[in-house]
Amino acid sequence: MPRSVMDFKKAVHNAANENAQYDNMDSGCSNSEKTGFIPAKEDKESGCTSDIAGHDEPGDKTDAAVERMLKEEEDRENEAEDIDYSKAYDIVTTEEVTEQALQTEGEEFRILHHKCDSQSPGIRKCLEYLRLHMWSSLSRAAYVSLLKDFVESEFFVIDGDSLLLMFLDEKTQYLHSFYRIECFLQDFTEKGAKYVIAFFKDAEQMYFPYPYFLFLRTALIEHLRHNTSITVHTEFSNCLSSQWEIFLKKSYPYFIIVSDIGLSSLQTDYLSILIAHSLSKKINVVLASGQEYDILRVYGYHVQSVYKHKLFFVKYGQDLQRAYGNLVKCKESFMCLYGHFKLSLNSIQKEVHQSVHLLKQLWPEGSDIRRVVCVLACAVGLKIYSNMLENASNSMGTKKKQSARGRSKPLSPKEAADLCRMQCLAVTFLLHMPLSQRAQIRIMKSCWTKQVLPLIKMQQLCTHFALTQLSNTKDWKLDLTYLPDLNDDSLLINLAYYYEVEYNKGFKFKKELGKDVEDEYQCLWDTVRKLAVKYCLGDAFPIRNSSQPFLDQKHTFFTVYDRKIPNIGLISVKSDLVEVYAGDVLKDLPVLKSNDPAVTSLTKYKEFDELRHWHSGRPLTEEYERVCCTADAKSKDPAERRQIQKLQAFRHFYGSTLEDTASKLIVHQEDVSGSANAAIKKTQKKHKSKAEIIAEENNRRLRAKKEKKEEEQWKALCIRTEKEIKADVTGGINNLEKLLKTLKSKSVKFSVEMTGLSACLEVWKEHCRTQGNKEKDLGKAVQVMRRIHILLEKYQDMLEKPHLEKLTKCLRYLGFENLACSLSGQAGETNDKKISNYAIEVGPARFQLQYMDYYLLREERHDPDPRVQHFIPDTWQRELLDAVDNNESAVIVAPTSSGKTYASYYCMEKVLKASNEGVVVYVAPTKALVNQVVGTIYSRFTKKLPDGLVVCGVFTRDYRHDVVNSQVHCLGGEIGAEVWEHLLVTIRCPFLALSATVSNPEHLTEWLQSVKRYWQRAENRVKRSSTNSEKNFTRKYKGKSKVQEQKQSYRVRLVVYEERYNDLEKYVCSLKSGDFLIEHCHPCAALTVNHIENYGIPSDLSLSSRESIQLYDTMVKVWREWPRAQELDPEEFVSFKNKVVIKKADVRKYEQELKKELSKWIALGQRQKVNRLLDHLKPKPVDCSENEKWKHFASFVNKLHEMDKLPAIFFIFNVDTVESAAKSVFLYLLKKQKLIQGSNIEKERNRLRAELQKVNKMVGKFNPEDTKKVNPSKMENTVVLLSKKTQLEKRLKGLTDIPSSCTYADPKAVDEDTLRKIFYRLRFERRGYLHQSLALRGIGYHHASMASKERQVVEMLFRMGYIKVVTATSSLALGINMPCKSVVFAEDSVFLDALNYRQMSGRAGRRGYDMIGNVFFYDIPMPKVERLIKSNIPELKGQFPLTISLILRLMLLAAKADDKEDAKAKALSVLKHSLMSFRKERYAQILKIYFMFSLQFLIKEGYLDQEGKPIGFAGLVTHLYYHEPSNFVLVSFLVKGLFHKLCQPIKGSTVFSENVLEKLVLILANLFGRKYLPACALKYKRTFCQSKVFLEDLPEDFAEAVKEYNTKVEENFAHFLLTTAKLADMEQEYRLPLSKTDFTSKSWHGSELASYLMDTTKSISAISPFACVSGMVDNDLFLGENINKALLRSLGINVTNCPLLYLKKYDNQGRRQPLNAYALDFYKHGSLIALTTDNWLNEGDAYYALKEFVLIIKSIGTSLSELCDDPDDNVLLAFQQLGEIYAKKLQCII
Repeated sequence: MPRSVMDFKKAVHNAANENAQYDNMDSGCSNSEKTGFIPAKEDKESGCTSDIAGHDEPGDKTDAAVERMLKEEEDRENEAEDIDYSKAYDIVTTEEVTEQALQTEGEEFRILHHKCDSQSPGIRKCLEYLRLHMWSSLSRAAYVSLLKDFVESEFFVIDGDSLLLMFLDEKTQYLHSFYRIECFLQDFTEKGAKYVIAFFKDAEQMYFPYPYFLFLRTALIEHLRHNTSITVHTEFSNCLSSQWEIFLKKSYPYFIIVSDIGLSSLQTDYLSILIAHSLSKKINVVLASGQEYDILRVYGYHVQSVYKHKLFFVKYGQDLQRAYGNLVKCKESFMCLYGHFKLSLNSIQKEVHQSVHLLKQLWPEGSDIRRVVCVLACAVGLKIYSNMLENASNSMGTKKKQSARGRSKPLSPKEAADLCRMQCLAVTFLLHMPLSQRAQIRIMKSCWTKQVLPLIKMQQLCTHFALTQLSNTKDWKLDLTYLPDLNDDSLLINLAYYYEVEYNKGFKFKKELGKDVEDEYQCLWDTVRKLAVKYCLGDAFPIRNSSQPFLDQKHTFFTVYDRKIPNIGLISVKSDLVEVYAGDVLKDLPVLKSNDPAVTSLTKYKEFDELRHWHSGRPLTEEYERVCCTADAKSKDPAERRQIQKLQAFRHFYGSTLEDTASKLIVHQEDVSGSANAAIKKTQKKHKSKAEIIAEENNRRLRAKKEKKEEEQWKALCIRTEKEIKADVTGGINNLEKLLKTLKSKSVKFSVEMTGLSACLEVWKEHCRTQGNKEKDLGKAVQVMRRIHILLEKYQDMLEKPHLEKLTKCLRYLGFENLACSLSGQAGETNDKKISNYAIEVGPARFQLQYMDYYLLREERHDPDPRVQHFIPDTWQRELLDAVDNNESAVIVAPTSSGKTYASYYCMEKVLKASNEGVVVYVAPTKALVNQVVGTIYSRFTKKLPDGLVVCGVFTRDYRHDVVNSQVHCLGGEIGAEVWEHLLVTIRCPFLALSATVSNPEHLTEWLQSVKRYWQRAENRVKRSSTNSEKNFTRKYKGKSKVQEQKQSYRVRLVVYEERYNDLEKYVCSLKSGDFLIEHCHPCAALTVNHIENYGIPSDLSLSSRESIQLYDTMVKVWREWPRAQELDPEEFVSFKNKVVIKKADVRKYEQELKKELSKWIALGQRQKVNRLLDHLKPKPVDCSENEKWKHFASFVNKLHEMDKLPAIFFIFNVDTVESAAKSVFLYLLKKQKLIQGSNIEKERNRLRAELQKVNKMVGKFNPEDTKKVNPSKMENTVVLLSKKTQLEKRLKGLTDIPSSCTYADPKAVDEDTLRKIFYRLRFERRGYLHQSLALRGIGYHHASMASKERQVVEMLFRMGYIKVVTATSSLALGINMPCKSVVFAEDSVFLDALNYRQMSGRAGRRGYDMIGNVFFYDIPMPKVERLIKSNIPELKGQFPLTISLILRLMLLAAKADDKEDAKAKALSVLKHSLMSFRKERYAQILKIYFMFSLQFLIKEGYLDQEGKPIGFAGLVTHLYYHEPSNFVLVSFLVKGLFHKLCQPIKGSTVFSENVLEKLVLILANLFGRKYLPACALKYKRTFCQSKVFLEDLPEDFAEAVKEYNTKVEENFAHFLLTTAKLADMEQEYRLPLSKTDFTSKSWHGSELASYLMDTTKSISAISPFACVSGMVDNDLFLGENINKALLRSLGINVTNCPLLYLKKYDNQGRRQPLNAYALDFYKHGSLIALTTDNWLNEGDAYYALKEFVLIIKSIGTSLSELCDDPDDNVLLAFQQLGEIYAKKLQCII
């Protein structure tokens, strides 16, 4: 391998070694002058003092809050504007990538660049600022999953040079490098990623000092372009070019993957400029270093673009331009060999060009790229080299000898020719020898001599120029398939050693080449000779004509393998579960004998037997009996009873904000069975009794009486209603519709509608008369047509001839003669000129589509369903109810707010009615959604239950009370998805799975149906094998359950409903000259011709009626000769023609026709017209700075208020921005109020308060009981005082009340008493005063880091209509019932993907309130908007469902259950039925392989015995199953007694010292608080304010234990890989994963020399053949760092499946990645603010990480108490004490 590769690694490792010194960083804050360049904020949260101490008046709190907020706002603005890195003098660099000075191998080989201004002070200063800026930005990178299930909608860019840098390794051969790069790219491709690769032209300059990397880069570019389907961009000169900026603007990638470190400091600066530029253009960046992947995910460090990045580039942009130019531009480059041979690179390029031209003549039919490159590199290299030697000897003479002292003697032309012969021979072997043979070549460690290296490097430069030249050759047939195999350094070194050392040892060492090899080699050498032209190079044989050593003999040796690989095989496991699940795989694998050392050395622990539940301490039992609830309203403890009563009262109140209906009393069916049977008998009677006839007559009279009362009511209101409509048509119609909702009588409703029609017609006529020839307001005509629609649709049976005549007349007045004729059935036109004056100049169909739009009626059923009381369900909803009635399962996919959740509540009601024992489990992904469901249940249902039972209980990780899948799309999420999957595959009862966003519901349903079929078979099997199970079940189950007696169904029904009740209209908003540009965004504007061609028009890209008309009009405008223009004209369209009532369904047909026609245009070759059409529809937003955007955010909210688009939810993805945005709106309204009220208002308010205080004092002196003793004059004075007091209070209230123009709150929505009750819940919350102040202005914010009470207050007030503006994170996206008129996307983010867009935008449009929903994109880049609109809803793919801990739990279940067959069925349901492996045999195989490894690991680590029974500490491990492998390491610490050694209390007490507890936190932080920072965080040394930031290493004894654990795990994993290697698909292993290039040669006839060079003793059974060429063998698998490089890819597992706990983790470039010390830092200082300023965490993430850490400590303590016999054990006490202390610290910041 060339030493240039080693140089790169050496430089990076040197930097890493310098970084390793970070442990000495000072964490104090004593020197105020050294606080780092990021300003440190004061800690506002020290101690536990609440901000709402005492009982101050709300006004005082508000004033204090406002004052603080104003200051924060000012500080924030100042901080945003003041990014001055010139003040960063106190940061000292700790990582300086060694400046290579562009010299890589001393004097023997150099590339000389003539640069301009290379040492300019201004450029150096600018680059230093850049490095600091990068350090500041990249250190905050968040480690996230780059590819979620939702990645189909996104597209990203990989910087090609960064891709190359990721895989540069001194041990990796050329072909192996390509293999690793293809593996990386194939992982992205397999996971559905859409990406392109960009290689910048200027970046090539960086590689000339590294010729090997240079030609590798060039070959990689050509390989990706010609042999893969990946789009590779090479047309951009650099990242600052205008073409690149246009590309970014048009495509707007999801992110760009870039390396933060290069081969040299120059390349590092170059990459830093690329990163800084990308971030400044609002493009997020993912670091190339530190990436990891598993079978479904790719993880990496993601840097979010924020405003400071743009500000930096604005400030230093010109300097960076100059610095960039200095980095890459040069006048001319020269190659210098042996210190004095100098040659221009341009001359090499010209020589290559001439040689290529000559080679085309020699090989006119073309050839393989390996042959071509070989002969060109050898011929051009020899020509140039010989020419250089010749010129040098002529010009220098004797001076050469004097100046050459200390330099290596150049090779002679003869020796150079020998080297080239061996290179030709090596390529000959590449052409014929299969990879399977090359993999066996002996491993030799050697390096070239200093005389040889310069010539090899020069040939690599020739190879680069040759590939560049050939890439532009189109008139010559070249086979580029094997571009990844141009070179094999290992093979060449073996050949060199053979001919240099072994060939001359005697006859037996002289090996034949073989005829094929010899002929091929002869051909190559002859071609080299012809290309060399005038230079005599000698014949092909002998291969060596000189004795000059080419290899450095001192550093040449063959690899010796010290490690002895243990016997291959699995430890046998005698378990039915294992045999049933993995028996088909196990039968093909070897098994270790019972006397094998691996078996005999197994640790024997006692069998594990858990008797009590580890959380509650209750006895574990399989009995199906209800544990009586102790926490109910009948509790004997008065305090507990009051607390529960308050909670239940609140839940009722919270539920009332969700449901309008009163709670329904549920009556047990047994209680009503008698009356029910009686009712059945009554229906069977033929004749009604006299009593029944009387009852019916009474009911009829009662209805008639009510109807008469409503008629009288309407008579009284009729005239007033008409007047209201005529005065204000909008307000009058709103009042009319409110009246209609209160009426029951259909006839009265009909009268109201007819009156409304008459009034609306009069309004229209009056408007027409007033306007004359001016433009008319068609909104008034819409109200006329709307009433006609309603009358014809809802009251068809009541319309008589006079009514129809009236409707006909109205249509004629509107000018719709054809509709009038259609309605009346009479042909002919009216000649009445008076009527024509009122006619609309638009056709009836166009009028209805364009102007009535969202008023068009939906297809609704009018026949009531007896199962539903308050509304008439649609057909799809009835299907759901049928599924529940038939005990069937169902998958329900329907839009947000469509009513799909109703089925779950119907199911609950059914179960509550059936018995007191039936249970419905409602599973939701968030606590907020759980609370919402609980509130709804309390609001809907009331049932009297026996003592100890409750209607509803809650079970979450934080709290559990007494124990339907909603948001089932969470199966595709990253966190917790496997829990959803396990629930769905293990439940046997019917289920309902609900979601609004699943694109493959058929696949999901088929999977769930397969699970149900499995359970159908399994239950029959269980019943046959377990004869007593049913008897035991019945006996143990107390009471007779009717639920159990019902017929069980195994059907899974799919119910899909795609129609939203309200259409969504999208708007793009931008800031232009201080005003807002709000443009309608037509959904089709998001499409492109290529997208329509490749993917079609997305199924859920729906148009409103108005948008359909807009599309048609644009189509006509673009193609005037369009053949179908007349047919699709709205007035002529078959579904519209002469139709009085056009419905939504009709418009959908029209929309589909237009979409089909659009696709047809492309098929007809009208691409240009479609492009024009889409461009015409596209809005043209204006870019604005992020600072301007947030500065005007409050004004934008006010603009929406003026447009009547509130209430609205503003989705923002950063927690801090969510809060600051809400505060900015508050401050805007406050300033507005001050402007309105004037500056003297405060003085007047204070004056009135003082006066009122005096009056109160005087009134207080009067005693009401002494009225008889008081004289009349004093009494009169008192009355006057009381009157004055009332007046003063009224005036003060007028001054303190918020003016209506300065608040968005609706005071009519909530009465004062209710508002007071709601605010009362905030009295003890840390930010209660702030939420109250915001709410009074109609503002709220919502995110997951808030206290639950704060969130609930915002939710309730928003639902009730009081709060109109809510800023929120995605916490409101998942099923929370907070519908609104508008949704605003106010910030772009990596989390704003197709799924979140659908979930969030679905909140817009309140059914029953809004006719249409509005979606606003506030300064979101247009390409991102287009991608969100047109992207399909993501498919559910599932998760990797297994972990080692889960498998241990399944084995525990199978071993310890009373009913073994039943337990086995449950375990197999989890193992066999993952969504990931459904209909994917490869994934099913991978899961089985992983299952077998897990078993072997558990047996060897002492958690299972050979019968699959749990032993030892199996219980503790399973309790901490969320945290693998830390749970296994924790157990190893316990087994070794390390915790007992550490946890020694203070003498004479059970209390532990601070030092002990701090060490315990350090250990737990290393195990469970593992948040890695990017390696670049260590680049600069910085003094932090309060935190240490970088976590210290484990104490020495604990670190040794981890090393021992890791060694055992590595051995176990390697042994397993060796055992299962035969399961690999070797046909696949010999192909490159992405390009599928095959390396299994079919024409190899063998070679004696090749056989001699092979080492048959080396073991490579489990190594990828591509890794073998780099010298990797089976022994390398015993080191975790080598596993991913070497293992067989087709096995489907990698090092992420190996439960290693790295003590020190390194990235791709060998730099250490430090752990974030947030958990330990918080324990020391207790400040959340310090974690945000020092530890690079945002507040929300920090809070949740700490909360999780506390729960872990408590979980360990609870587990130990369960497993430990001694309650006074020191370790147990230490964990309990630490848990209490840490929880208190966390409680102080809430």
